[in-house]
Amino acid sequence: MRLVVAGTPQVAVPTLAALAASPHEVVAVLTRPDPRAGRGRRATRSPVATWADEHGVEVLQPQRPGEPPFLARLAELAVDCCPVVAYGALLPPAALAVPRFGWVNLHFSLLPAWRGAAPVQRSIMAGDEITGASTFLIEAGLDTGPVYGVLTERIRDRDTAGDLLDRLAEAGAALMLATLDGIEAGALQALPQPAEGVSPAPKIEVGEARVDWAAPAVRLDRLVRGCTPEPGAWTTFRGERLGLECVEPVALQHQTSSGDPEDGSATSSPAPGELVVQRRAVLVGTGDVPVRLTTVRPAGRRTMPALDWARGARPVPGERLT
Repeated sequence: MRLVVAGTPQVAVPTLAALAASPHEVVAVLTRPDPRAGRGRRATRSPVATWADEHGVEVLQPQRPGEPPFLARLAELAVDCCPVVAYGALLPPAALAVPRFGWVNLHFSLLPAWRGAAPVQRSIMAGDEITGASTFLIEAGLDTGPVYGVLTERIRDRDTAGDLLDRLAEAGAALMLATLDGIEAGALQALPQPAEGVSPAPKIEVGEARVDWAAPAVRLDRLVRGCTPEPGAWTTFRGERLGLECVEPVALQHQTSSGDPEDGSATSSPAPGELVVQRRAVLVGTGDVPVRLTTVRPAGRRTMPALDWARGARPVPGERLT
């Protein structure tokens, strides 16, 4: 089949590369316009556009995919199907009607669970043990179309959203290829999603990523892992933002019967947000057991081990993160 692959971030590249290496023909990619960033406001190519540039594939970047010039070019390319992975914009009916087999999306959840922009993050934050990916035919509703195929993936105890998304992106590339092969052969039929089990996965806003130290440690751990790398969990210390890239509930760590502080255990529970700096660990109180800070990112600085940060910040006894 002749394909236009729609996607923008790095997680779309494994699918793009797999389809380009298959008997299908990738005639162009559709990606979001280059954003301008930095002091010089220089345009930055998306990972999908960069891949296409390096492989001599046409790049389509309309401001909106309903623009007449884009629709005309899509028709000129005589596209059979448009596979989609994290494109980042809604597709209007006029665009959906162009390819004869429609637009097939690779979504990183087991639909109808976690419909929306942040399925992997929401799954980790909810404490799910199993997630996966689904291919489905895009229709007017948000991630509501009939499903072609699924795969499952176990969420590991220390997975961040980035870790899990990387694995799903690689496995999902094979799922998308198998889906397109089945569509072309006429051997695959999309099935309607169940009416039960629907859950929303809206984008995580920065304010939602702020840590509430009165919450249980397990919930804080899931929040931090779910917000890593984006948008990044955070708290404040002495009025400045402090990014949190890894916390571990002390209950998950080996503790000696003596409660020796040097092994990173706790002999008592500090108040929510209270810092306890030991020789080998930095602990913070929560709504139940403490958590160990592993890596942090002070405002305007790079990520560093929590112990290195604490040695420089020198928290006084009883001082808290808020």
